[in-house]
Amino acid sequence: MNSSIAALPVSTLPCANEALTRRLPSALELKQQLPLSPFLNEQVQAHRQAVRAILNGEDSRLLLIVGPCSIHDPESAMEYARNLKKLALEVSDQMLLVIRAYVEKPRTTIGWKGLAYDPHLDGSDDMAAGLNLSRELMREMLRLGLPVATELLQPMAAGYFDDLLSWVAIGARTTESQIHREMASGLGMPVGFKNGTDGGVAIACDAMRSAAHPHRHFGLDSQGHPAIIQTAGNPDTHLVLRGGHRGPNYDRQSVAQVKVDLAKTKVTPRIMVDCSHANSAKDPLRQPAVFNDVLEQRLQGDTSLIGMMLESHLFEGCQPLSPSMRYGVSVTDGCLGWEGTEQLLREAARRLREHRRNFAGK
Repeated sequence: MNSSIAALPVSTLPCANEALTRRLPSALELKQQLPLSPFLNEQVQAHRQAVRAILNGEDSRLLLIVGPCSIHDPESAMEYARNLKKLALEVSDQMLLVIRAYVEKPRTTIGWKGLAYDPHLDGSDDMAAGLNLSRELMREMLRLGLPVATELLQPMAAGYFDDLLSWVAIGARTTESQIHREMASGLGMPVGFKNGTDGGVAIACDAMRSAAHPHRHFGLDSQGHPAIIQTAGNPDTHLVLRGGHRGPNYDRQSVAQVKVDLAKTKVTPRIMVDCSHANSAKDPLRQPAVFNDVLEQRLQGDTSLIGMMLESHLFEGCQPLSPSMRYGVSVTDGCLGWEGTEQLLREAARRLREHRRNFAGK
């Protein structure tokens, strides 16, 4: 028997199922290491206000959250961002393009959890490096002039990125979570709550109503200490339709029913459609059909439809993690390729311009 272990009090002996811990830098430390300049801070505030203006009907443009299902390779992500910036300038009269910078991915059982968790893609889970890389990458996207969006999955990670974001998603699995509703109530940017995995919107309605109110809740301060967090409430929330187990919910009939459900709970009908997930039966090449259906509803006068989400990368499809992966191809859900994305959004902008001209001529 090891005498050093035998000499330890029973209460300090390691347990077989005891969790191991490694300390991470605080959110404040990482922000000080990778600060946001005054210019970029003003840019983020302007982007947030532009999103709010669309939600409030003060800006008639479409809000589009576009980009990879998840980011696993900073080089291909930045190439995508440069392409998106050029297109954003071209269509800015009709659309506000916001890049998806998703660095956390929800898992039903197990699997790669995203760049913030496992940046080396090898199961080493170097989260300190992942947080650093994720923040650095989002900051580079901001320097291109793009608004940045992400899904906030782990509330403890939110403080590492919250100053960089112009729009946030709360996913279908976490919309019901009290912790995420409390977190959303204190965020300084618009938040989209996805409908539940069953396709119903009651849970999301409850989430939006909860997030609109002030809360006091357990949390961490910027230095990583346990704290009581007091929030003011977030008035800038909206619904994201992503379909469910029963099928898609983006069609006219489904949207009409959703508006009735929102009215019953006195929630303002501000609806974004996620063209992926159950709305496209997880077939990335069906996303354009969903997009165009929603666009047609918008052109026919349904202003409650404020925007869409597209999962898009440099090249279409997806691939498993492996030692030899294709450049610019998603490692999570399948994506529409850049060529198809560019064509889809340019054509949509053309139709919107034509509609506006025709409307003005009447």
